[in-house]
Amino acid sequence: MADYSLAWMEQALLDAGLKVAATPGWRTRGRGEMGSIKGVICHHTATKAKGNMPSLKLITEGRPDLGGPLAQLGLGRDGTFYLVAAGRANHAGAGQWGDVEGGNTHMIGIEAENAGDGSEPWSEVQLDAYKRGVAALLAHVGVPADMCCGHKEYARPSGRKVDPDMDMEEFRAHVAGHMKGVMSVRPPIPAQDDKERPTLRRGDSGDAVREVQAKVGVAGTGTFDAVTEAAVREAQRGAGMVADGIVGPKTWAILDKAAATKPAQTARVITLPTGGGEG
Repeated sequence: MADYSLAWMEQALLDAGLKVAATPGWRTRGRGEMGSIKGVICHHTATKAKGNMPSLKLITEGRPDLGGPLAQLGLGRDGTFYLVAAGRANHAGAGQWGDVEGGNTHMIGIEAENAGDGSEPWSEVQLDAYKRGVAALLAHVGVPADMCCGHKEYARPSGRKVDPDMDMEEFRAHVAGHMKGVMSVRPPIPAQDDKERPTLRRGDSGDAVREVQAKVGVAGTGTFDAVTEAAVREAQRGAGMVADGIVGPKTWAILDKAAATKPAQTARVITLPTGGGEG
């Protein structure tokens, strides 16, 4: 099956310096092809479940009363964008924003992980990624910041939805700032550390990956797979970092420190989380 038309989202988000995790099969997932893209609808998941993106399976597969996917993108608490679907998703329902009424066909949906009842303040890293991600998507399709809306603003009748739990006027102002290039720029993760070891992420391979695997105590296959990523995230969380699973200079340093202060490990079994630092 050919890729759906929103496959460009991955590169657009990466070009904006954002953390991106692709779910298997996302490029060919959807309820059909999208129409012309007119904007973005922002949501929150309204779950109190712990973890980075505990709603990912629900967003991908749907629920008994509504088939998945339920959004094109999930946004984890650590600011990682999860690519769910490149085709149409059941996220909008009845509503209107500007002259757009067919939200499922013409608007990209983002489900951000948050309880949504005021009990969970939006973290700075997640909110920053939300704004930058929306700006990148809107810029790619050539529409202004005011074509970003909350589900609570789009949904009809008015009051039918309450998400996302944030000030959308302020949100749009920040999105506009990013699109104009007047907001602060997030520094990219350096390509290597001071020992000239490369920045590594899932899909990489080689001796440097084996070194990482030895430090985190998983099998030294030389391939940066899901098990390796999960172990790296675990180490990052233990060091108080944002757990993105990327081994950049900061993560190399904490792995070196951990390896120097504990005995050698044998390969262990890692339970894969849905979580997505700063390398």
